[in-house]
Amino acid sequence: MPVNARYRPDSRFASLGGEFADPVAAADFPETILRFRNDRAAASVGLETLTDAEWIAHFGRFQPLPGAQAQPLAMRYHGHQFRSYNPELGDGRGFLFAQVREEGADRLLDLATKGSGQTPWSRHGDGRLTLKGGMREILAAGLLEALGVPTSRAFSLIETGEALTRGDEPSPTRSAVLTRLSHSHIRFGTFQRLAYFERADLISTMVDHVVETYFPHLADAPDRPTAMFEEVVTRTARLVARWMTAGFVHGVLNTDNMVVTGESFDYGPWRFLPRNDPNFTAAYFDHSGLYSFGRQPEAGFWNLQQLAACLVLVSPDQTGLIGALNRFSDAYKDGLREAMIGRLAVRSRGAEADVELVNAAFKALAEGSKLSGGEALRWEPFFFDWFGGEASEGRALEGPRGALYQDPAFADFRTRLSGFEPDRPERLENPVFGRTEPEELLIEEVEALWAPIDQSDEWAPLEAKLARIENARAAYDLHV
Repeated sequence: MPVNARYRPDSRFASLGGEFADPVAAADFPETILRFRNDRAAASVGLETLTDAEWIAHFGRFQPLPGAQAQPLAMRYHGHQFRSYNPELGDGRGFLFAQVREEGADRLLDLATKGSGQTPWSRHGDGRLTLKGGMREILAAGLLEALGVPTSRAFSLIETGEALTRGDEPSPTRSAVLTRLSHSHIRFGTFQRLAYFERADLISTMVDHVVETYFPHLADAPDRPTAMFEEVVTRTARLVARWMTAGFVHGVLNTDNMVVTGESFDYGPWRFLPRNDPNFTAAYFDHSGLYSFGRQPEAGFWNLQQLAACLVLVSPDQTGLIGALNRFSDAYKDGLREAMIGRLAVRSRGAEADVELVNAAFKALAEGSKLSGGEALRWEPFFFDWFGGEASEGRALEGPRGALYQDPAFADFRTRLSGFEPDRPERLENPVFGRTEPEELLIEEVEALWAPIDQSDEWAPLEAKLARIENARAAYDLHV
């Protein structure tokens, strides 16, 4: 491929040596049909000039990118799955393909796969991904980004021409390989594996790698493990707070599905809330509701406890780890305030007034979801209607939920909101806010988008949906 001047490979992880990953090869797929390429994401790493043929060669056949690591790496990790420790994990159907620098921010980003074939960690799996699973991740990643939630991004989806058998989908079903672009693949479970084998030396190596690669502002900290952990606590708390304002249910908040940089990651059975429901679960197999919407802060904290237990092996001052862990609650509250102010697109009036607005908004969502005599309040339309705060009151009251907002259940929220000025009010001039409904991703719509692909290979409805999500992202312009 012609090398773009903005393309800058930087194989940091591969330079760590063979203790953290295994070299692997991609499967030789019978077909490679390009179904999706994220050119906006590609432009951020200097890869948007690839032709479709070059794209398929790199992200369907996995020919190495120029100057990038020579061979894919299946990363090693363990993890708690529904709070049961599993020492047999690792990249079982994916690998780290390349690491590249992001233009502007200069962050190191990973290009990694899902569905690229078997690895030493596949156990009894076939190493494949269903096309429907890939489609679902493209949708979720797009909407999460639009709603201001830190997330891995869907970079590429290529259909691979195999018939897969799955217990949770009508089978046989079509296969695909997905490539993600994310800030890191260093999981909490990466440290758990090293602690399991009592390799304090390798934990120290990984701490140094994380600090020097992702948190360079901590390079001179006298206690790097504790300093790193404090950063991870803050980022995790902020991430969970963003989920709780986006109405997002991850579904499988195992320690191997949480990364140190604080991004949404590996959210296979994800769902977005139809309306407020703390007991709502995404995974059909989550019978106890461990990872229900309302318990996600608890899950984030519990997972951080497991990471702290690993760092005890290398931290000279364990009280520092405990102190950092105890700051999760305040960091979460701060994150929730920041996220709610952002979603309502108003300017902060200080912590006290902001918190009162946050509480009033969640109360309105809870009480509005129970109203009878018409359609109960849905989660995402509430934020869409009131985007811009009091400046959008006319739009909210004249819209399809206007009568609902006259109910006393919304009185406190509207009173609290009245003192807040819109933040960047020019955003309200975007044509998106001339519509009456926001972009949602409820399960019924996801299934409706899959049906024409499954039945007649018709991709236009999905492409139109992705275009609308992109329009919403540009309109909201939330800073992730």
